[in-house]
Amino acid sequence: MGDASFAAKLHAQRTSPEDLEVGGDLAGLSAGATRYLTRDDLLSLAQVTFTVRDDNFVQPARVSGVPLEKLARDLGAAPSADLVVAICDDKYRANYSRAYLAEHHPVLVLAVDGQPPSGWPKDPGGHDMGPYVISHSKFALAFTILSHSDEPQIPWGVVRLEFRKEAVVFGAIAPRGTSANDPAVRDGFQIAQQNCFRCHNMDGEGGQKAGVPWTVLALVAANAPNNFAQYVRNPTAANPQSQMEASPTYDDATVHALIAYFRTFVPAEKP
Repeated sequence: MGDASFAAKLHAQRTSPEDLEVGGDLAGLSAGATRYLTRDDLLSLAQVTFTVRDDNFVQPARVSGVPLEKLARDLGAAPSADLVVAICDDKYRANYSRAYLAEHHPVLVLAVDGQPPSGWPKDPGGHDMGPYVISHSKFALAFTILSHSDEPQIPWGVVRLEFRKEAVVFGAIAPRGTSANDPAVRDGFQIAQQNCFRCHNMDGEGGQKAGVPWTVLALVAANAPNNFAQYVRNPTAANPQSQMEASPTYDDATVHALIAYFRTFVPAEKP
């Protein structure tokens, strides 16, 4: 169950641009309610501190913050809220299942080298990383699917955390139709959950950074599979302005799995 004393700190109104917005299934509140936590609220919690030598930081950085597991315990509506969704100011989303939390222990960073967001270094692309960023003290691969490896979910510009039901969020992109349980389709589904779903959306779930919904990806996969494969591996070759991260190591079997999965969202033509 959540920590009633900490849940009582939730504010009904934003008091600062640095307030963290929280929502979803919050303990003691109606589903979908939105509340806010100030930096001081978060700083009042027990912190963990470690040095990061990768993630979004160009140089090694000493970071401190609150484990997402603790926030999930204190604010999530247990036991049903088994997914933490981090939403960024550019509409990118990162999803943290209960299994991911237990395996990787991600941390909501509050300070970098002792500094608040105004003093943080920029990411390798020159972006401001505040008001919040998520990091790990260490990350070890927990699984591989074909040529896709478990990836650290390390968003910057985090402005909102949602405590959700995994079955509902990932259910929006569950494969459909008679081939939904094919091995390649299931592999593609798991890869898409961790990769594509961060920037693309379906039925109100998922990221909106790309501005390209799931159904469009499905149409490209079904009607132009070679173009789909090329874009996944090297998006800037097709669109120099693309911000999509390339996946050049995806082999043919991995790309085939994604194509097979996305095709389940395209209705079969009637004879």
